[in-house]
Amino acid sequence: MPPLRAELDAAMARVCDSGRFILGPDCEELERDIAAYCQAPFGIACASGSDALLLALMAAEIGPGDEVLLPSYTFFATAGAVWRQGAKPVMVDIDPVTYNIDPQDAARKVTSATKAIIPVHLFGQCAEMDALNALAKQHKLLVVEDAARPSAPSTPAAAQARWATWAASASIRRKTWRHRRRRHADRPNARPWPTSCGCCVGMACSPAITTRWSASTVGSTPCKQPCWRSSCRTSTAGPPCGKTNADRYTQLFCDRGLDQILTLPRAVARRKHVWNQYIVRVPDGKRDALRESLQQSGVGTEIYYPVPLHLQACFRSLEYGPGSLPHSELAARETLALPIFPELNAAEQQTVVERIAASSECRPTRAAVRTCWACRWVAVQRSPATRSTRAARRRASARVRLATVAAARPPPIRGRWGSRCGAVRRGA
Repeated sequence: MPPLRAELDAAMARVCDSGRFILGPDCEELERDIAAYCQAPFGIACASGSDALLLALMAAEIGPGDEVLLPSYTFFATAGAVWRQGAKPVMVDIDPVTYNIDPQDAARKVTSATKAIIPVHLFGQCAEMDALNALAKQHKLLVVEDAARPSAPSTPAAAQARWATWAASASIRRKTWRHRRRRHADRPNARPWPTSCGCCVGMACSPAITTRWSASTVGSTPCKQPCWRSSCRTSTAGPPCGKTNADRYTQLFCDRGLDQILTLPRAVARRKHVWNQYIVRVPDGKRDALRESLQQSGVGTEIYYPVPLHLQACFRSLEYGPGSLPHSELAARETLALPIFPELNAAEQQTVVERIAASSECRPTRAAVRTCWACRWVAVQRSPATRSTRAARRRASARVRLATVAAARPPPIRGRWGSRCGAVRRGA
């Protein structure tokens, strides 16, 4: 039985017995827990993370004619909240290491119409909030954190959503909660992925989703009331199993030399990483083939996100084209999320890495073998250039040896017939 099953069953039974499926005492206790955890005066439960972002923008009176900076490599609900307010989402490229918004690119895109920045804390590692807050202070911008992705405390401070004026968070099984003064938290949906139930912009319904990660229209998500207070309390107090699993993955990949084929995730200095996702990069256009191979062998994976926001059909009117945000587009083509969750054990991780190593997409060639310093391997790089250089050296050494042997021979004795035998005959 999953660790939280009994506690969640009891909480759900209590809600069903009370008949108060929307708001109610459990919701009020959740709001108090959120506020206490984040050392904030308020925690306000909403229908979804999308609504939490929308309420923050509404309170700040952001609307038509305003611009809001946000990363393109994220879930489309981040830009959808801006769009619903009539403001213009300005897409910003990402840091290729952390996948979070790039403060330098954000600074280049600030205009007189810019009113806010929405940094998204992606894959368990916080954005560079010091640089973003400095930028916001310089241009008098509002900072609204989208904290729907990371979990547990990810900074030396008690909660990462204490940096901004507003913060919005969501909970989907492995997500947790954090807010500060006048913050909007949200209650999770009953299922993690919304289904299509409308297609008109601005309607209070789900986005018209053509695929799991693509949308043709912008909308919100319906309000549902599950009970996640127990999961929230456990996830904020639980052991740091994410880092243990991530370290084990990294060691297993290095032991097989796969770190020379895949780009492994890493934590940035002076920032905690809670590893709610383990994202690898698969280069040379082999990501989809590797995912298909793993799926056939029984290993589940996910792609976050196959289409960046600036190339989504619902934001075509913003007139971004391919190549406008290169780091976001490359991440969308290469990234692959591997299984990582608290109950994941070493044997299961061993299986995942073995099946990746067995796939043709990750099979190393002799020319690709290099030194793996993390595992203290000693190997020789055998590239075509190295081979040609060695062959040239061998040919030069052979020429030197031949010249040395020729110089050591005695001069020939030429006789009547132009050979040494003539000398012999004459002497005879």
